[in-house]
Amino acid sequence: MVARQPLGCVFDMDGTLLDSMGVWTQVDIDFFAKRGIEMPEDYGRKVVAMPFERIADYTVERFHLPENPQQIMDEWNDMARHAYTTTVQVKPHAVEYLRSLRHHGIPMAVATSLPPSLRDPALDHAGIHEYFEVLCSTDEVPHGKESADIYLLAAERLGVEPRNCVVYEDILSGILSAKGVGMEAWAMFDESSRKDWRRLQQVADGAITDFSQAPPLWLREKSETR
Repeated sequence: MVARQPLGCVFDMDGTLLDSMGVWTQVDIDFFAKRGIEMPEDYGRKVVAMPFERIADYTVERFHLPENPQQIMDEWNDMARHAYTTTVQVKPHAVEYLRSLRHHGIPMAVATSLPPSLRDPALDHAGIHEYFEVLCSTDEVPHGKESADIYLLAAERLGVEPRNCVVYEDILSGILSAKGVGMEAWAMFDESSRKDWRRLQQVADGAITDFSQAPPLWLREKSETR
């Protein structure tokens, strides 16, 4: 007897669904400039896969800041909120792809490092909130995207086996983590991860520059014989 196995899709937000990584570049520039600190070249690479709270901890510790991590996160949220709710747009053809997945009954989740206070308004502004049955942020799990915790949580909430999950990500650590637990992982190009693009193309199951190139998952036959 052949039984169809359900597929599920898990999407990162910043740099994958949303053309938004420039928001955080500007936040970082303004944040350090306000304190008279020259932003180190390695800062972005160090924090890209961390949960939001861990980034705040790391920043306070590394730069010996007088504020506590919560004060830092509040400041970052205030600085980023305007952009996420007024100017950030979806990546090309993302809406059409999400619409097709939903039409064919493929459940979808968001797995992001953004806290809910930014995640939800950003999804609303982009007009894509309605497509997702599940919303996950890395502040719900022990580790950031250097671990598969967030992707496994999304799969669990979708009710889909990890091996039947397709993950879309723009950062190398996320692609490697998802593949490490048996998920299919597709790399999305973003200017913020340009330096890793060749490596992303090598390790991902597929690489795209916009969602018109994303695979038509609804045509697949996910089945097993029992």
